[in-house]
Amino acid sequence: MQTQRSQTLFEEAQHVIPGGVNSPVRAFRAVGGNPLFIKSAEGAYIYDEDDNQYIELINSWGPMILGHRNPAVEQALAEAIPHSVSYGAPTSREVEIAQLIVSMVPSIEKVRMVNSGTEAAMSAARLARGYTGRDKFIKFEGCYHGHGDSFLIAAGSGAMTMGEPNSPGVTQGTAQDTLLATFNDLNSIDRLIASNPDNISMIMIEPVAGNMGCVLPNEGFLEGLRARCDEYGILLIFDEVMTGFRLAPGGAQELYGVTPDMSALGKIIGGGLPVGAYGGKKEVMDYVSPVGPVYQAGTLSGNPIAMAAGYAMLTQLQKHQTLYQQLTETTETIVNGIKENMKRLNVSYTINHVGSMFSLFFTEHPVYDFESASASDTKLFGAYFQEMLKRGIYLAPSQFEALFVSSAIDEAMVETIVRANYESLKAIH
Repeated sequence: MQTQRSQTLFEEAQHVIPGGVNSPVRAFRAVGGNPLFIKSAEGAYIYDEDDNQYIELINSWGPMILGHRNPAVEQALAEAIPHSVSYGAPTSREVEIAQLIVSMVPSIEKVRMVNSGTEAAMSAARLARGYTGRDKFIKFEGCYHGHGDSFLIAAGSGAMTMGEPNSPGVTQGTAQDTLLATFNDLNSIDRLIASNPDNISMIMIEPVAGNMGCVLPNEGFLEGLRARCDEYGILLIFDEVMTGFRLAPGGAQELYGVTPDMSALGKIIGGGLPVGAYGGKKEVMDYVSPVGPVYQAGTLSGNPIAMAAGYAMLTQLQKHQTLYQQLTETTETIVNGIKENMKRLNVSYTINHVGSMFSLFFTEHPVYDFESASASDTKLFGAYFQEMLKRGIYLAPSQFEALFVSSAIDEAMVETIVRANYESLKAIH
């Protein structure tokens, strides 16, 4: 596999782009080697600048649920672009996609478009504080809600203590309002509520975590959060940037039957274009400017090109709900094949999966929170990543990122993935 063009581009990029990449995980530092520069994609395949072909399990970190170059999305873009790519003014398509989102997502009665998942989470957090009049909020160690200051907080002396900034530029004043809990541990929530009476505005969570690898909620965990929020007047916010429209038409909240007060969305609702949204109960959303006092704005929010692509994507997902069963079956076949390989080769592992999301952890212990995920053998994962890449399988370049399956993956590709897994495991053991 020749990668000379990618290597040259990476060398050039480092002179003009910090680290040579526009998002840190792309730099391959967690898995070794240098990043591949991608030239094109179609269906389940991506092609790098040296014309190497890969079956990919990233799908732009989730949104390409129908594969790359979906005909309906491409047609929508082709029809929208001649009218202009931006207005900075309302359009009919904004109304139509908002109506579609409201009809699909259980928690959303009104929705505001933004331009990224980070912006959606930041805006939802500000709204929760403004609506409740409370300063502090709870997030979970290992859950990622974008790079807003309030979310870049690491654990202090323990996961249940007040957080500390884990990035220069985030002030201690910001960190003091962020309280850290442990995923799947309701006792950690109870302690935080008890020590911060009447001053917690919200609990924000990825209902299925995707940024410490794929980590599922234990039975009763999401229901327990809902009950505590109801009891103490706290808003429950689901960050469904990854899971929204992927695990079900209504996201993880539909799959698990727990309805939050607000949801942050992204990725899929732009059909792969830069977009995000936050929405929730009418009385909460009406606290946003111009009808309410909480200010949030964006020149490119509701961009007509992104709205056209997103509407085409969501329309297909709503119409073809057997798609979700197909995605689940494809993912289960991949996962079961990998499990069989791991057993045959006597490799310690844990696989978490739900719907079309999964993660392989190199650890014999269950993975249910950030601490248990962190116990995985990341060095071994790096070697595994490189071996899979040699065999034409493009994985997320980090142990702590979920993998995503698209409907473009067929039976032959599943067999290729499972065979590459076996050969890669043999190569590193």
